[in-house]
Amino acid sequence: MNLRRAVFPVAGYGTRFLPASKAIPKELLPIVDKPAVQYVVEEAVAAGVQTAIFVTAEGKSPIEDHFDRNLRLEAFLAERGKLDLLDTVRRVGSMVQVVAVRQKEALGLGHAVLQAAPVLGEEPFAVLLGDDIIVGDPPAIGRLADLAHETGAPVIAVMEVPRDEIRHYGCIAGDLVQPGVWRVRDLVEKPEPAKAPSSLAIIGRYVLTHAVLQTLAATPPDRAGEIQLTEGLRRSLAAGPIYACTFPGRRFDAGNKADFLRATVEIALEHPELGVGFRRMLEELLGQPARA
Repeated sequence: MNLRRAVFPVAGYGTRFLPASKAIPKELLPIVDKPAVQYVVEEAVAAGVQTAIFVTAEGKSPIEDHFDRNLRLEAFLAERGKLDLLDTVRRVGSMVQVVAVRQKEALGLGHAVLQAAPVLGEEPFAVLLGDDIIVGDPPAIGRLADLAHETGAPVIAVMEVPRDEIRHYGCIAGDLVQPGVWRVRDLVEKPEPAKAPSSLAIIGRYVLTHAVLQTLAATPPDRAGEIQLTEGLRRSLAAGPIYACTFPGRRFDAGNKADFLRATVEIALEHPELGVGFRRMLEELLGQPARA
């Protein structure tokens, strides 16, 4: 499937990272030497995405700026002979075409995706959530795009989680059709563990169709007044199949402080410049007596 456009909902307040996210968008908090959102955009670009559609809110324009050219900074680096850094910032500024649309009220993930509808056209498109950082090669969203190409149907990413954690996720009921692939029978948003149809949690990667977008537009808000993407997908089952699949790579929940730190440590250990020294530092720290 020629997956050219991807939607990145980034309008949230990032309350779990306050006060760090008070003046800086949570998505720009760094994991080692790149902002968290860059890992997600790079995954999409590696799968062939050419246009990143950011669904933003007030105070989120620095995300757009990060993926734009900064000619003053480039000139400064060129004058100082810092050519490696110049190449780095130029690559970030040219990696993808950026479109920004506003979600003026926090009315749910489904509502956020709908804000991108005017620039999506009728082609299939990806949705990638910034809290889910998936590090690996091939790119995780590319696995979904391949399955969407094979089936001609929407595809969502899933992973097995401990049963008592399923309450934090959307969840699927499905029939296994091949290893790591299910045909979805139902979707439930944040079920109680005892009532969950499975322990297959929906992770923030989707390949969706124009038909899903149309169904989502007709999906009523829930009791909290939010339009849920999970509910829109559940209603889309009446019109045709939806598949779910596992994905390659390691997934980190960057919306969780502890997992954010884990991502920082694991990615730093593999960094070509920092990895060896960072591992040595960790070994020294872990060899010291625990502090009270």
